[in-house]
Amino acid sequence: MKHVAPSTIRRLSLYLHFLEACALEGQETVSSRALAEAGGATPAQVRKDLSFFGSFGRRGVGYPVPELAAHLREILGLGRTFRVVLVGAGRLGAALAHFEGFGDRGFRIAAVYDTDASKVGARLDGLVVRGAERLGADLQAAPADIGVIGVPAASAQGVADALVGAGVKAILNFAPVRLLVPEGISVKHVNLALELDALAFALRDGSGR
Repeated sequence: MKHVAPSTIRRLSLYLHFLEACALEGQETVSSRALAEAGGATPAQVRKDLSFFGSFGRRGVGYPVPELAAHLREILGLGRTFRVVLVGAGRLGAALAHFEGFGDRGFRIAAVYDTDASKVGARLDGLVVRGAERLGADLQAAPADIGVIGVPAASAQGVADALVGAGVKAILNFAPVRLLVPEGISVKHVNLALELDALAFALRDGSGR
């Protein structure tokens, strides 16, 4: 498989979101300049990103919206359903469980876990919260593609170890801590505190960026 830089994948995702918005408005074609503005790139970068995977669009006409969106979904691996388990049923976990964007992209939250006895047995977006001690046995019976971690920093590494031990190969981590995982395990960190710090600096600096 070709090596694709994370920055390229991010731009492809931004292009796809823009194309989906265009499709909702009934727009049939888009230019490389419009895609560039959506992806924070240049028209030349758009053409380079897309040419890495094939030939798309026609000079002077643009890119057909439905066809290019379909190609990007295939490139990004969004043509299937992914089984997701969420560990952490607190406020963040509840927000993630209700996030419609998961389902829109084919990510189905199949189970929710927590160590807090007061949360176990409660319902979260139609799912009964399970005790975290069941995680390993449950995933042996019904493997998951992705584990989402929404627990405090002190508990995150232990959750990651349990997910990896149960065969999970991809982790989305919302805890404000870097996880140590074996080679071959894909981890994406979403640290809201760092993003807020960056915004605070931008406001202080007056740059707005």
